Amino acid sequence: MLKKERHAHIMQQLNIHNKILSSDLCAQLNVSEDTIRRDLQELSEEDKLIKVHGGALSNSFHFTLQFNDVYRVVEKRTIAQKAIPLIKDGMFVLLSGGSTIRELVKALPRELNATFITVSIPTAMELLNHPNSEVIFLGNKLLKSAQIAVGADAIKRLEGINADLCFLGTNSIDIHNGITDLEWEVIEVKKAMLQAANKTVSLAISEKLNTVQRLQVCQLSAIDTLITELSADSELLAPYKNAGLHIL
Repeated sequence: MLKKERHAHIMQQLNIHNKILSSDLCAQLNVSEDTIRRDLQELSEEDKLIKVHGGALSNSFHFTLQFNDVYRVVEKRTIAQKAIPLIKDGMFVLLSGGSTIRELVKALPRELNATFITVSIPTAMELLNHPNSEVIFLGNKLLKSAQIAVGADAIKRLEGINADLCFLGTNSIDIHNGITDLEWEVIEVKKAMLQAANKTVSLAISEKLNTVQRLQVCQLSAIDTLITELSADSELLAPYKNAGLHIL
């Protein structure tokens, strides 16, 4: 595979999943660790990604509250519009982090009167633009790579919540492996969010369907609704519908 093709693959994976591991790239591209290390270094020098120990992070997701370059923003806005009718006045709603969640918050009606609870700094900041809704930020130790609060205190506070809905930003989702992610601390918080809500909605652009990361957040059965930009009768979504998920 040519270097240009490797670089394109690396950027595609970053855009979809926000973080990539060098070891996974080696397996996907069938090249050595030295080759991947050089590729990541070159892309970092071109300011296309942030190189970290063991892999890389997306520029659009890391260390900034300015998100002007959102990957697949049209698709994410479509997902947001589908999700909005699920939120009613008076509800308590849990929100995770991620660019799709931010598009959901941007699309909220100004007159909506609900209570939103989040561990995500960018999500909380976006919610400040909705004066009729309450915002509860569950702060604790901050995980910089995901810009969310993690750790025992955040999880304990989530255990005391009984929310109507949880909107879960999704890294990867697969019919056999459920929802998966890469970072253990993020997963522990997401598990607590699932337990704290009566119903959970997974938000995922279609590129995340049928992909698997190393650590499991939950089985598919823990999710009530799956929202993508695709039509609900898309063949790609048929296995998820057959598994019992409500598809929007």
